[in-house]
Amino acid sequence: MTPGSNIPLPVTRVTVDVAAPVRLDVSGLLLTADGKVRSDDDFIFYNQPTGPGVTYRSGGGSAPDAITVDTTAVPPGIEKIVVTASPDATGQTFQGIEPTATIRNADDNTVLASFTPPQLGTETALVIVEVYLRNGAWKARAVGQGYANGLAGIATDFGVTVEEPAPGAPPTPPMQTPVPPMPPTTQASPTTPPPPAAPPAPPAAPPSGKINLDKGRVSLQKNQTVSLVKGGRPLLSQVKMGLGWEPAYRGKDIDLDASVIAYGPQRNHIDSCYFGKLSIVNGAIKHSGDNLTGEGGGDDEVIVVDLGRLPQEVTGLVFTVNSFSGQKFTEVAKAYCRLIDAASGEELVRFDLTNAEAQTGVMMAKLIKQFSGEWEMTAMGDFVKSRTVRGMVKPAAQAL
Repeated sequence: MTPGSNIPLPVTRVTVDVAAPVRLDVSGLLLTADGKVRSDDDFIFYNQPTGPGVTYRSGGGSAPDAITVDTTAVPPGIEKIVVTASPDATGQTFQGIEPTATIRNADDNTVLASFTPPQLGTETALVIVEVYLRNGAWKARAVGQGYANGLAGIATDFGVTVEEPAPGAPPTPPMQTPVPPMPPTTQASPTTPPPPAAPPAPPAAPPSGKINLDKGRVSLQKNQTVSLVKGGRPLLSQVKMGLGWEPAYRGKDIDLDASVIAYGPQRNHIDSCYFGKLSIVNGAIKHSGDNLTGEGGGDDEVIVVDLGRLPQEVTGLVFTVNSFSGQKFTEVAKAYCRLIDAASGEELVRFDLTNAEAQTGVMMAKLIKQFSGEWEMTAMGDFVKSRTVRGMVKPAAQAL
């Protein structure tokens, strides 16, 4: 298919999967005639995988994520289901990535059509295809409409309430790529041509070769990633995540709590390890206990992770720090996290938090298990309004 082209759907149940060289987040939105969702329940994605007539399926990393539409179960008043895609990695654009949407018969998996949007650049999210109702018949159209402010920009455009912008997303309206005219019953894109130059993208980690541990200790900046591989072999031993902080004002105590949240392949929350629950996932993750003041040298709290003993269902870990007492991070002089080889005591990776916001929670770093079995650590430094780990579960899932 080419942008703007459409096909009649000869079956009542279709699946749209979107494949790319990198992992993508795929979602679907049910839209009324005015091009908006009726409520947030019409946004179907990994955290809300089922809706009326529309379901989300995770590929688990080994296959593309997919949206299935059962046109016989779509409620009256819904005239279009748009299928969107965005790169899973924070800040990654579609530059050099060619996603392909494949429309299939959901019952026998036969291919009905496929579409690869052309000439992508700084877009971080796409409306890639739509399944729509016209004169009582269902059709599919290739779209390829790009947004520079990620999935949050798409969701907001279609009426979904977005509580907090994605970390680093610029507060600008979505950048539109050229799209052929829409039918009269759909909401058309602006007819004015796009500006000649796209707005500058936020700074991101350099796209050069993946950093690993071969050259020794790695110091990360925000959004940079290191592969926990040394000498060509994944690090699967026991590691310690040390987290430390110092109060900004001499003589003043500050009570911060370090935690780690474990997730499954669909970003489902498995368990949280913190001062009130010092061991999770059969002891593969353990917490050192609570430090109430931040005084003393070295790490204030330590979380031990036995990478080799983690259950297969654990594919993501997010390390957080919260101010239970309500003090803000602007009252913290220094905060850091560092990954240590538990056997040798060698510091492997370090991330120093260089900025502060008047919030009570921060996501410091995440460990993500790759399909090859290796783990990658990414520095985050994203602030959240939450005094406890419980309030971190949802934003941390969104950040995976």
